[in-house]
Amino acid sequence: MQSLDVISVNIWSIVISLLNLTILFLAIKKFLYKPVLAMLAAREAAAKAELDKAKEARENAEKQENEWNEKMKSADAEAQKIVDTAAENAKILSGKLEADAKANAERIVAAAETDARLEYKRARDSIRGEIVDVSTAIAEKVLESKIDEDEHHRLVNDFLDKIGDGDEGNS
Repeated sequence: MQSLDVISVNIWSIVISLLNLTILFLAIKKFLYKPVLAMLAAREAAAKAELDKAKEARENAEKQENEWNEKMKSADAEAQKIVDTAAENAKILSGKLEADAKANAERIVAAAETDARLEYKRARDSIRGEIVDVSTAIAEKVLESKIDEDEHHRLVNDFLDKIGDGDEGNS
């Protein structure tokens, strides 16, 4: 058998290599792994804090949006109420104005009717007065003279002319 000197297993060499590997592992764990974990934990905490802030800001924004929506609904309702009140007041005012105008028109018509009746009475009284005057004049003339048919026609025509002249003077 041949000896394999090239491949030799030296236990001490393996133990020293394992010991070196363990020391290297512990050194890396202490100086690199723990700080990296701490740094990762800090980053994770910072990211979580940022997410919490963003979530809180989003909730506040939604809350404000809801408040504004409620305020807008309330403002719309208030505006509609004001419009309805104004329309109702306009109807009431329109009714009052219409009633006032109707009452005023009725007063004007009543005053015009009263004036027309008074004017009619004045004209009637004036015509009666003229008829009395003319009748008196005719009676005087009849009493002064004897009337024949021609004289009678002349007196009646004079009477009618005087009545016609009297109406024209009053118009």
